[in-house]
Amino acid sequence: MSSLYERIGGAAAVDAAVDTFYRKVLSDDRVNGYFDAVEMDAQIAKQKGFLTMVFGGPNSYTGQDMREGHKHLIGLNDSHVDAIIELLGKTLQELGVAESDIAEVAHIANSVRDDILNR
Repeated sequence: MSSLYERIGGAAAVDAAVDTFYRKVLSDDRVNGYFDAVEMDAQIAKQKGFLTMVFGGPNSYTGQDMREGHKHLIGLNDSHVDAIIELLGKTLQELGVAESDIAEVAHIANSVRDDILNR
């Protein structure tokens, strides 16, 4: 069985998805405040590496784990995680990713919810 990474289209699809996803994030008032002080080129590069790894592609991710990477974000709660998963799902729909693969992405995202929210 092919990996999620291969099913969604590999590196080109991850690149397109992350670029589109962050455009959505930065224009969404529910979550964009968390990115005010973030150097977005570095963030985008980290996210591409991270998603490639968790989707079963080549692992070149060198960033922090989810708990360490998010624990400094004051006020982060389930509604923020829900918004991010929603925006990622919309992005993948726009890129023509199968609904079953989008559901798998949402499952992966939900599996780290407690780490992201430091609970």
